[in-house]
Amino acid sequence: MSYTLTEIVQQLKDANKKVQLIYAFNGSGKTRLSLELKKLISPETFDDVEDLDAVESFDDIGNTRSKFLYYNAFTEDLFYWDNDLGGNTERKLRIQPNTYTRWVLQEQGQDRNTITHFQNYTSDKLTPLFNSEFSEVSFSFERGNDDQDRNIKISKGEESCFIWCIFFSLIEQVIDILNVAETSERETDQFDQLEYIFIDDPVSSLDDNHLIELAVHLAQLIKYNTSDVKFVLTTHNPLFYNVLSNEFNNDERSSGYKRGHMRKYRLEKFEDGSHQLIDQPNDSPFSYHLYLKSELEKAIQEGQIKKYHFNFLRNILEKTSTFLGYKKWAELLPQTDNGRPNPYEERIINLFSHSKHAGEEVAELDDDDKRVLAYLVGQINQMYRFQSDVT
Repeated sequence: MSYTLTEIVQQLKDANKKVQLIYAFNGSGKTRLSLELKKLISPETFDDVEDLDAVESFDDIGNTRSKFLYYNAFTEDLFYWDNDLGGNTERKLRIQPNTYTRWVLQEQGQDRNTITHFQNYTSDKLTPLFNSEFSEVSFSFERGNDDQDRNIKISKGEESCFIWCIFFSLIEQVIDILNVAETSERETDQFDQLEYIFIDDPVSSLDDNHLIELAVHLAQLIKYNTSDVKFVLTTHNPLFYNVLSNEFNNDERSSGYKRGHMRKYRLEKFEDGSHQLIDQPNDSPFSYHLYLKSELEKAIQEGQIKKYHFNFLRNILEKTSTFLGYKKWAELLPQTDNGRPNPYEERIINLFSHSKHAGEEVAELDDDDKRVLAYLVGQINQMYRFQSDVT
């Protein structure tokens, strides 16, 4: 049975769980889901917004921070690089003018905690420096002596981590304040009406070690929450999903958190734009590669193969090669008479699993490409004794 995203968020609200964890592919509607939930929790802020798809920033949808906080693609869009192409020396990460970061960094004073968290995930020698207006930040690298690299451009993973640390610092403060049971004894009342915190994929470009560390810290913080605030977490990353799942599946006596406070789902999007929220069992991790294989086989059977299905196949090969101890995923492909993988089959997987534009992801394949994919899936099932989930 399929539903609109508006109906999906109503299901999330009706579930009334302290933590709800959702796995979904990119493009399934995770960002829009956050906006739909925000609209449900604080509808008065959307009175002047006719088209939800046209919303482009926090400021567009009014001040809903009293009831709803969220981190999603819009958060990262508030930051952009000035690479100083003329002098190539004054590189800065600029912050789009907006009330959100000004509120977090200036009014809430979270710049110092942001720096501490960022250095914990990266290096204590990599130092962010905000300007006085909090409209830009530069980065320097301390070498432990008089040498110092100033105004460096950090990697995409470090940038994503830095932006996340701003939001994470705010969540820490919010939970610390709300964990004071007596409202009259809290240092501020501005979070007293907060109902939900929505977090969508804070793991872009992070390596696995830092991803696991981030997931554990986030789960510990949420389990420490003794207030009525509820969390909805969405991700496309199977490792992040499984680490969070395992953490939330353990009771926490100090805060009263119990594993029954968490509910897990998989969000699926159908061809007609409708969705389904599928319950996942809480007593086992999500077997991501098996799910991908099932989706592949279904697409082959129904004749609905798209370019992104080659990316599914590559993911399966990568996970399986790691498990079996192969150095390269291509070693799992059927071999030719010379004992090597067919270079055409390896190349077509590489080509179609690295599309740079969204339009390429859904573009039609020719019949030969479809036959190659179906052949490879069948061969891999046979060679490595995978059971088919499609009858």
